[in-house]
Amino acid sequence: MKDPLPMSHEVGALRRPNLFIIGAMKSGTTFFAQLLGSHPQIFICSPKEPYYFGNPDRLRSLWPYAWHPKPWPSEHAYLQLFKDAGEATFVGEASTTYSSLPLIQDVAPRIHQFAPDARILYIMRDPIERTISHYWHMVNYHNEHRKPLAAIRDDPYYMSVSHYARQLAPYLNLFGAERVHTLTFEQLVARPAETIKSVYAWLGVDAAFIPPDIENPVHVTPDKLAQTRGWVIRLARTAAWRAIRTYWPETLRERVARLVTRPVYPGNISMDKVIRFLRPIQTAQTEELQALLSRAFPEWTSLIGGFDASPEYQRLDATA
Repeated sequence: MKDPLPMSHEVGALRRPNLFIIGAMKSGTTFFAQLLGSHPQIFICSPKEPYYFGNPDRLRSLWPYAWHPKPWPSEHAYLQLFKDAGEATFVGEASTTYSSLPLIQDVAPRIHQFAPDARILYIMRDPIERTISHYWHMVNYHNEHRKPLAAIRDDPYYMSVSHYARQLAPYLNLFGAERVHTLTFEQLVARPAETIKSVYAWLGVDAAFIPPDIENPVHVTPDKLAQTRGWVIRLARTAAWRAIRTYWPETLRERVARLVTRPVYPGNISMDKVIRFLRPIQTAQTEELQALLSRAFPEWTSLIGGFDASPEYQRLDATA
């Protein structure tokens, strides 16, 4: 972590976050952050994902064509995100890249150095469903053009985010189990009021508060995606293309975007091959998680066969 900047009087007067939702990506973190932020004693910044404690050079190297530089180059700029927190008991953010080992490292030590008494919240999801939802997210937003099985099999990023024990261990080691709370997307959706009440109670805020829209979780995967064609990705990586594109008017960019993408409908595509590939790997990883947390995850039904998830999750390219 960079050496801290000299703290001005203004920085010292700003609220410092003491609550971090660290992921996991595609596990309902947006919905979860909304429920927390609706509580009068909890403030969640906007945007909810500053990524401040992830190395920005590393983030740009991972997603060079999707990354947009963030306006938080210093601690002072970061703390400005929390300037409206008022007297909230907990001030927080929700950056899913904080649980992206091994691609993004040393986040837990950076957060611990910054806020050693912070609380850590980690929401997880059936690892097979999460991995597949992750793939579709990358198709829609980050130019993923490979077929699902090839992408998930060849790119360790997809499966590593679902290796929850690996992601959790540094936080448990640094903050201690009493400051780290875990839950699953499935229990939040099945029993939203009971689950969020338990989180409020753990934080020590008013557990009788009922958030608005608690029964309406955020939909995680659109019905229709736009997948960029592979040859376009290769062309876009050239310096000449980027130099020319800079001078295109917005209308031309939109027209070209329609020509170089193809529509994909995840709901119409079988996912059997990927499930068969992921199941033994992620079953072993979940056993590691069970040992770490001393609890079972019966809600993760895709790990035990007879996959009966809703059509939202039954998405995979049959030709993969």
